[in-house]
Amino acid sequence: MRALIQRVVSANVVIEEKQIASIGKGVLVFVGFFPRDGSEQISWMTRKILSLRIFPDDNGQMNKSLADVKGEVLVVSQFTLAADIKRGNRPSFSGAARPELAHNLYTEFVSYLKENYTMVSSGEFGSDMLVSLVNDGPATFLLDH
Repeated sequence: MRALIQRVVSANVVIEEKQIASIGKGVLVFVGFFPRDGSEQISWMTRKILSLRIFPDDNGQMNKSLADVKGEVLVVSQFTLAADIKRGNRPSFSGAARPELAHNLYTEFVSYLKENYTMVSSGEFGSDMLVSLVNDGPATFLLDH
């Protein structure tokens, strides 16, 4: 499982010219899955994202978590995070989880986040989405598990 976490001032998802999700201050989480992923990876990733101290304190140091700043979470499925681009010029997705498995993992991930945090929104798995964000910092973090 791989997540790209961006600290944002705001972010939203639009599908077919209709906004389906939006957040203010918080994190935008792009997530991709691999065939070996399961509940253990989802649990670890959720705990890590919710406990990351990536928001500034009064001294400008990254010492605050999402809960500390009452931030929101927007989750977007992004299978391209599982791409292999080491060889050649065209990405290979052969190592990514199959769509059926990835959909189940994505649903479980979003559900687990919602069980453990109150302000969670999500994109729509498998849809062609327009994702807009205002990165705060910029601050971007890559998590692998």
